[in-house]
Parts: sequence; C-alpha cells; structure tokens
Amino acid sequence: MTLALMWEARATEGRGDALLAWAKSKTLDPAPARRETFRAPGDRVLVITWWDAEDFDAKVPELPEPDETLTSRPVHRWRFEAV
Repeated sequence: MTLALMWEARATEGRGDALLAWAKSKTLDPAPARRETFRAPGDRVLVITWWDAEDFDAKVPELPEPDETLTSRPVHRWRFEAV
C-alpha cells in the first residue's frame, strides 16, 4: 500500500523562511518514495512524504518537531492511505 504522511507547521511571525529552510534541510532515513514541500500564506510549511508500507500503522520516519523558536504552535500530523 501507499502511505502518505502530512506534516504541517506554522512559523512564528517573520520566521517563515527559516522554518521552510529547516524543513527542507531535514533528511529521513530511509528516504521516502516521494517527498514534496509547500508553503502557504501565514508562514505555514507543509511536507508530504509517500511510503511503500505494509499497513496504515507502519513505522516510518517522520520529521521531528522544530525548535520552539520557529513555530507558533505544535506541528500537525496526518496519515493517509492511497485508495
């Protein structure tokens, strides 16, 4: 199955570029089958990774929490199964 992980964070005011750079610099081991990074108004950063997994609860690497100085709230995380 294909498992997609979504990681979304909102930067503290004026730190959107720093949060984006931080997210882009983080590597995952092993690497996902696919990875895309997005930005949105309000200094939000979204990273989606795609994994070949055996089930929905498969253990795969996830991006960590950024330093508290970069984010204005806890990171939001979601899992999706391709259908």
